[in-house]
Amino acid sequence: MSLSEDLIRWIKNQVKEAGKEGVVLGLSGGLDSACVAVLCKKALGENLLGLIMPCESNLEDEKFVNLLTEEFNVKTEAVALDAVYKELTGILPPAGKMAKANLKPRLRMTVLYYFANKLNYLVAGTGNKSELTVGYFTKYGDGGVDILPLGNLLKTEVRKLAEELGIHGDIIKRTPTAGLWEGQTDEGELGMSYEELDEAIISMENAGKPAVSQEAINKVRILNKKSEHKRLPVSVFEKKEGESSGC
Repeated sequence: MSLSEDLIRWIKNQVKEAGKEGVVLGLSGGLDSACVAVLCKKALGENLLGLIMPCESNLEDEKFVNLLTEEFNVKTEAVALDAVYKELTGILPPAGKMAKANLKPRLRMTVLYYFANKLNYLVAGTGNKSELTVGYFTKYGDGGVDILPLGNLLKTEVRKLAEELGIHGDIIKRTPTAGLWEGQTDEGELGMSYEELDEAIISMENAGKPAVSQEAINKVRILNKKSEHKRLPVSVFEKKEGESSGC
């Protein structure tokens, strides 16, 4: 059985076990969301909804989304968040670029869960293992999902999966970006290519001869440690046996 067939079966089981009717996900025009959309379409048919949620986004995103949805007949709805984002940043106190940028995925996740509740669907995330390892996602934004079909696949593996699924070459070749601000790219933020990142992760996991520099491996280790809180459950104080909860 191929990787795509295993993933399709897994998605079906996740939806069934949760007692849900289908899946909703955000469509960005990028490779990861394209792969998850096609997998969910093959697993669930019409019980898939792709949400297009522009938020001061690159106008080119729509072209890539259309390439995907037309070829695979993915049902979509558009919810423009530009005005909401502008209103919110207008009433909040001034902050740095990252604080404002992270509002975008958190607004999108609010909308995704609205539709998930409305339709009795699960929210599918599009994060991959490369990004999860170094914390390249927004906590309670694109990281706040129900299932992560690509969570155990490195970015280089996702590209191979996209070819297996027959996703348009223009989407596969597109420069990865989270669209947080104009000109932003994933590899620019990470400070290394996905190929370097994936080789570093493989070397760390297998304790083998590194295919990348020790500097790259050390950087990934540091990013992994700093972002550990993003991957762990919320810390909860554990009361010692016999302690009173009164003040």
